[in-house]
Amino acid sequence: MNRISLTALPNAQKGVGWILRTNYRFPPTYTTTKVENFDRIPKRPLYIAMNHTDRFNYWPFQIELWKQRGEFTATWVKGKYYNKPATRRFMEATNNIPTPSRGYLITADCHRTLHKAPAPELYRLLRKATEDGWSDSELHEACREIGMKREIDRLLKTPRSILGLEFSPFRHQFVERHRELFRLMMDRFIELNDEALDKGLRIIVFPEGTRSVTLGEGKPGLAQMALRTKSTIVPVGSNGSDKAYPGNNPFSRGGKILYRVGHPLTPDGELKDFQISEPYRPFTDEAHKYDQKFDSVTKLVMERIGELLDPEYLEGQSNAVEGTDRFL
Repeated sequence: MNRISLTALPNAQKGVGWILRTNYRFPPTYTTTKVENFDRIPKRPLYIAMNHTDRFNYWPFQIELWKQRGEFTATWVKGKYYNKPATRRFMEATNNIPTPSRGYLITADCHRTLHKAPAPELYRLLRKATEDGWSDSELHEACREIGMKREIDRLLKTPRSILGLEFSPFRHQFVERHRELFRLMMDRFIELNDEALDKGLRIIVFPEGTRSVTLGEGKPGLAQMALRTKSTIVPVGSNGSDKAYPGNNPFSRGGKILYRVGHPLTPDGELKDFQISEPYRPFTDEAHKYDQKFDSVTKLVMERIGELLDPEYLEGQSNAVEGTDRFL
């Protein structure tokens, strides 16, 4: 994450915009994009909270933001998109911010060390151990009891780089090394958000934390960051993008995409009662004492997004990407 450098005028975003506008312009992939109440987005750095129906539903919105208002974005994306050199370069050039997660760090480390994703039982133990700060001996015993001794032995005894952080079983504790890596990556994530706001960018966040055609529950990460920086949150409902982008193809199949912009949630308005006067570091133990405020803001944001969606995005079975697959 240290190599990521955001820019106020990302030419790569413009380049993607020109390519996609050509894709949108002609049959059979003719695609229309409409943004209702665009003027509700204040002319200042802020957070945009959007539902995440498909891989690319923020791209048409980015294009309209640039084309109509001359404004650019940084977007929270999953760390897995930085695994391959080509996609990493693209993500860095287009002003994206990888979001650290314990799940991604665990899954990526297992994939590289065990050459496979962790079994669900092993993943749950690794997740709990790194969250609660178990000792390596406690983790080893718990894994042995569920028949995962061979796997945990390899994780605890294999010298390696864990996503850039050296791990030597003779000098380091496995659990503490994972916790240290998460702290370092989260510190850099916070720095990148501050940098984005300082450069005048709009930061796009998908509060659900995963893709789902129907609106799911929100995660508190956005609330933690917005309250810390005393930023405005603008809810946006994305409708129709999942039909234009049903799979992994970054080119639209054609259709009508509609974004509805909600009223901004401002620090001196609807977010006033949730403001935190004391400084805190998001995603740390010290931030947990404000969980009630984070949860309340998250609930409010998701309710506002829901008001901006067509019925089909509120009803039915969620198709959210679940399990360790979402990290690879």
